[in-house]
Amino acid sequence: MNDKSEEPTQKKAGTRVLAVANQKGGVGKTTTAVNLATAMAACDMKVLLIDLDPQGNASTGLGIPRDARELDIYAVLSGECSLSAAITPCAVPGLAIVSSSENLSGAELELVSAEKREYRLREALVRHAETEREIFDFVLIDCPPSLGLLTLNSLVASDAVLVPLQCEFYALEGLSMLLNTIERVRRVFNPSLEIQGVVLTMADQRNNLTEQVAADVREHLGEKVYETVIPRNVRVSEAPSHGLPALVYDLRCAGSQAYIHLAGEVIRRERSIAK
Repeated sequence: MNDKSEEPTQKKAGTRVLAVANQKGGVGKTTTAVNLATAMAACDMKVLLIDLDPQGNASTGLGIPRDARELDIYAVLSGECSLSAAITPCAVPGLAIVSSSENLSGAELELVSAEKREYRLREALVRHAETEREIFDFVLIDCPPSLGLLTLNSLVASDAVLVPLQCEFYALEGLSMLLNTIERVRRVFNPSLEIQGVVLTMADQRNNLTEQVAADVREHLGEKVYETVIPRNVRVSEAPSHGLPALVYDLRCAGSQAYIHLAGEVIRRERSIAK
């Protein structure tokens, strides 16, 4: 990690940037990013979702066709275009996305020798805030399931981290790695970075393990764990195949209702920070 003396211009106040991160795959990270962004937009917030995962699942989940992703987050990080040029409106009012494509797969290697490589995303957000009239209330970043250079860019650019945590036996073990990384990023690159919260996902109330994991996580992290627990839900799993967030696909299903409650918790926490 480089010295933080290389840090670029500070981000402007107003927009809150939240990284949705967990180095472990299959924990509901992208599902959480897409549906939380949708729910926040439904609460009259202007929300930008940045798909920083080379798999591009968040882009697919919001109905962005592969052939409509020429100006994507890779183009932004490589300097080919501005962030504003890559923003695509979504069918959900108040929600926009910077999509991802397979081009992002090589970004980690290409950025290794780049100047201020850790700050590429942060600088793009700063330039957008300085030059654009459209200011988002929230920017959510869907991180890849790894702790590489793309996730580092996200953490350096963010005000806080939201961690989806699957209700499984090894949940806390994986979480400790992420918390250590967040602490290193805070120490070297981004001293204001904090944990917004941890959301328990893919919970099965019929399984005693779910209750045990939830109790363990709450014992270790206390109030950082959201009250809302996201259940396993077939309708939520079906929604991406239709290019729709679960809240649009089936608003009444248990998963959609849980994400609405989660959005309320996130917004309340953010308002308490702003006071």
